[in-house]
Amino acid sequence: MSETSLPDELVNRVTWKIPNALALVGSRAGDERNAMTTSWITQLSMEPVIIGIGVENTAVTHRLITDGGSFTVNLWDAENTRPFVKFSKPAAYEAVDDGTGSGTLNGWPVYEAATGAPVFVDSAAWMDCEVRHSVNLGTHTLFMGELVAAGINNDDVRLASMSDTRMKYGGVKRH
Repeated sequence: MSETSLPDELVNRVTWKIPNALALVGSRAGDERNAMTTSWITQLSMEPVIIGIGVENTAVTHRLITDGGSFTVNLWDAENTRPFVKFSKPAAYEAVDDGTGSGTLNGWPVYEAATGAPVFVDSAAWMDCEVRHSVNLGTHTLFMGELVAAGINNDDVRLASMSDTRMKYGGVKRH
């Protein structure tokens, strides 16, 4: 059975059941930096450690990762899902730096990782990745980044997943 013969509603409902971590992806190219909420994250290799993220081709994040060659994955405490709403604005899915040099994105404090991409001070854990490969898969690109730096700020919390929010992402493109 081909995908096109499946009703969109069924595709959405079934793909929304895939357990997904929820994180903020930070990106930077030159002086421009931003972050966006994502749920398409996975480890792809152990030697070297490669982290994969799916990013919509029209997103600012896509352009910054492509131009900057790196990204961060910032994992959060499941009890604090407010940042995901702040960084998932309709149509944009991200918050671009206001350019003030204040060390914040959308009011949340950040600092530069080894690659220069932003790390959130309040994240429970973070990963800094240099892009090694990318594959355009249609609406999204799979960026595969080698882990070059990482940290754990709070090892005692349960990390957030999509099921901790009312957010839904996946399935077929909604027009």
